[in-house]
Amino acid sequence: MADHKLSSIFLVFATIFAIANAQGLMLDYYKTSCPKAEAIVQRITKQYVGHVPNFAAGLIRMNFHDCAVRGCDGSVLINPTPSNNQTEKTAIPNTTLRGFEIIDAIKSTLEKECPGVVSCADILALASRDAITTINGPWWEVPTGRRDGKVSLESEANALIPSPFSDVTTLKQNFAALGLSAKDLVVLSGAHTIGVGHCFIIRSRLYNFTGNGDSDPTLSPHYVEWLKTRCPPIASDSKSFVFMDRITPKAFDQNYYTMVTQHRGLFVSDATLMTDQETKSYIETQVKTKGSTFADDFAVSMTKMINIGVLTGSQGEIRKTCGAVNQ
Repeated sequence: MADHKLSSIFLVFATIFAIANAQGLMLDYYKTSCPKAEAIVQRITKQYVGHVPNFAAGLIRMNFHDCAVRGCDGSVLINPTPSNNQTEKTAIPNTTLRGFEIIDAIKSTLEKECPGVVSCADILALASRDAITTINGPWWEVPTGRRDGKVSLESEANALIPSPFSDVTTLKQNFAALGLSAKDLVVLSGAHTIGVGHCFIIRSRLYNFTGNGDSDPTLSPHYVEWLKTRCPPIASDSKSFVFMDRITPKAFDQNYYTMVTQHRGLFVSDATLMTDQETKSYIETQVKTKGSTFADDFAVSMTKMINIGVLTGSQGEIRKTCGAVNQ
């Protein structure tokens, strides 16, 4: 067991240094320029997530959606303006994102502590990690030094963010385009162990899957009936939601995988993971071993994800506020 932990720790740090060194990021980047930066991020994140634990799921999702479009550059945070009223924030996959107020609160505090130093991209990467640890999930190192992007387009977000309606072949292609593997796909999907899914996304699975008023046959019939009690067949209803992991909805554990093996994966993108041998094998192993490697695996995959396409050095900018590019 000790050897397993040591090997996992080694793998995490090997991944960190290989990626960070290649892209110009480093641990403790703000040690001299803003010594309290990471402590401020952690303190404010814990305040919010401690009060509303579901913010942890919101921040992880926001971080992934940011990194999937133009890399991890904080472009998902940019608000629409008269000159650009269609930013990533207004894209269909991002209309249900939560946690922007946390990033704004952190940025406001940091601008008072050390103006123009800490990027919004770094804030999002750090806050996502701190949110997960606040709910007793895994911890991973976050090398910093990211710069903020200046471009944010709704069309790119709609095209590039993996869809909850996609099959596993498409999802693997999406992740490969980001430099992530099939294992990263199934590991990061495990974040669905926390948070909620909105009913409007699954309504067709429940009420009209093939256009004949039927339900998705790959869903457990008992689960379908339960979901129907939470998700009425009202097309205009955009607010109803259900927990992604009905077993332990507020715990960061392996029970999302248990749900998937029981044909209770909420989205098509969850259920489809059982149709690929590699992703299916990982899921079944985590269920059988009660998530023996899930936390370590998640840390490694997150370390890879938060370093996708980062801007460093003189690239991009350090925004004064996270919701707007500098003028």
